[in-house]
Amino acid sequence: MIETPFDILTAFPVRKSKRQKQAFRDAVQSFTASLGYESRVEQGSLGCRNVVIGDPETASYLVTAHYDTCAALPIPNWITPCDLLPFLGYQLLIAALMVLAAVIVGALAGLVTGSVRLGSLVGYGCLWLLIVLMLVGPANSSNANDNTSGVITLLEIARSLPENRRKQVCFVLFDLEEAGLIGSASYRKAHKNATNRQMILNLDCVGDGDHIRLFPTKKLRNDRKRLTALYYACGYFGKKDILVQEKGFSVYPSDQANFPYGVGICALRKRKKLLYLGRIHTKRDTILEQTNVNLLRAALVTYLCRNAVQ
Repeated sequence: MIETPFDILTAFPVRKSKRQKQAFRDAVQSFTASLGYESRVEQGSLGCRNVVIGDPETASYLVTAHYDTCAALPIPNWITPCDLLPFLGYQLLIAALMVLAAVIVGALAGLVTGSVRLGSLVGYGCLWLLIVLMLVGPANSSNANDNTSGVITLLEIARSLPENRRKQVCFVLFDLEEAGLIGSASYRKAHKNATNRQMILNLDCVGDGDHIRLFPTKKLRNDRKRLTALYYACGYFGKKDILVQEKGFSVYPSDQANFPYGVGICALRKRKKLLYLGRIHTKRDTILEQTNVNLLRAALVTYLCRNAVQ
C-alpha cells in the first residue's frame, strides 16, 4: 500500500520478479485511483507490463519513468551525457573488461581440456553470459536513484497537477527499460499516432546530483516553439539548477529515445567541468534527495500548466 509516493522506498524497494512488479503495480493503481485517476496495465513485448495512468490517446503530454529494477554490477554504470570522450571511453573500458574476462576463462578452459576449440566456445559463452547478466541479472537491492527517484517524482507530479489540467497529461510507468527500452518501445508501437505529436518528459535517475538536465531528442531540438517552452521548467535554485542541454554533445540513454519529441531528465554530479552520473547499478545507489523531487515537481507542474490548452 502507498499513502505517499516516498513510501515506495520502503514498501517496494525492489521491482524485479513478477510478484514484486505485480504488487507494485497494484499499489500504484490503488494510489492513483485515490487521486481520481483512471489507470490500466498494458502488456507488450517479452511480457512487459506498462502502467498507464490517464488517457494516452487524448493527452498532449506524457510524463514517464521506468519502474523495473536494474541488475547488480561490480562497477557503476558511469555516464557523462554531455561529454563525448569520457562517455565513449568508459563504454569501451567496460567492453574491454568483459572481453578480457571471457578470454581468460576461455584460455583456462582450453588449458585444462587441452582443446583450443572448446576453450574458444567457453570464452564466447562467458562473454554472452556477462552481457545477459548486465541486462537481466540478479536485482540490485540499492536503487534509490535508478529509478525509484523517477517513479516517486512522477507520482508527486500526478498528485500535484490541478484537476483541470489532468485530461491533457498521461503518466506512464515503463517496464523492462533495463533489458533494452522494451517497455517504451512497446508503448510507442501501441500508441504511434498519439506519440507522434506528444511531448514525453522521461524521469530517469533524478535523485542524486545538483545539476538537473533536460536532454531533448534531435527532432525536438529542431522544433523551436516546443523547445523554447521547455525553458519554463528551468532555473537556478541555490546550489541546484535545472537546464536544457540544447547545444554540444548530448546523449542520455533512456526511454525518451523511442519518441520523436522526447526529453530525458536526470540529475548529475559535477567534478570540475565534468557532469556525470555514477553509483547506479551498484550497492552505492542509496541517495535520493527530496529537494530534487520537490524542485522537479514544481518545475514540471508549472511547465505543464503553462503550456496546456484549456
